[in-house]
Amino acid sequence: MRIAIVDDDPLVRMGLRAIVGSEPDWEVVAEAGDGRAALDVVATHNPDLVLMDIRMPHMDGLEATRAITSGPSGAKVIVLTTFEVDEYVFEAMRAGASGFVLKRVPPAELIEAVRVVASGESMLFPASTRRVIERFAAPPSAVGMPDLTEREGDVLRLLARGLSNGEIAADLFVSVETVKSHVASILMKLGVRDRTQAVIAAYETGYVTPGLAEEPDAR
Repeated sequence: MRIAIVDDDPLVRMGLRAIVGSEPDWEVVAEAGDGRAALDVVATHNPDLVLMDIRMPHMDGLEATRAITSGPSGAKVIVLTTFEVDEYVFEAMRAGASGFVLKRVPPAELIEAVRVVASGESMLFPASTRRVIERFAAPPSAVGMPDLTEREGDVLRLLARGLSNGEIAADLFVSVETVKSHVASILMKLGVRDRTQAVIAAYETGYVTPGLAEEPDAR
């Protein structure tokens, strides 16, 4: 896996490079000290995944994440943050980031998080991610969700609870492959790139309500 590291602190970049370099199938293909430079390294080195700080000079991680995830590179973005519940974290995920990792997590947790996001299997640290989305998601809009089948709705609500494909399969008594098929259909119908974006859309349309991850009665 080809990874780019974006952080304005050289010591943080050094530490992340050491962690990434400990994995035999990973390679740090580029580093950048701000968002503007990040766009250049993504265009030049075409990484599979970007570890992105938020607060940086010249261009912050929010704007850089939005530009990368809306561009043609296909690179996934993981936001690095100091605080677990941070409005900037939510804005970064809304901009297209696939999840976030606290800078203080042990190396093994960072490695696991990168592998999980790279595989598209599930959101990062589901409880933390859900708290951020619940706290900062905009009030439900008048724009409805596209038509989902009953089973797709079941899967989306379980996604919003932070369940993995395996956990959803066990809950619904179906195979993991069936869950993957439903997730792919949900992403396509919502026009989003990953599960995190699907959950944000579910909250912001009122399909799922904060704290309950249940479909509102009003639908």
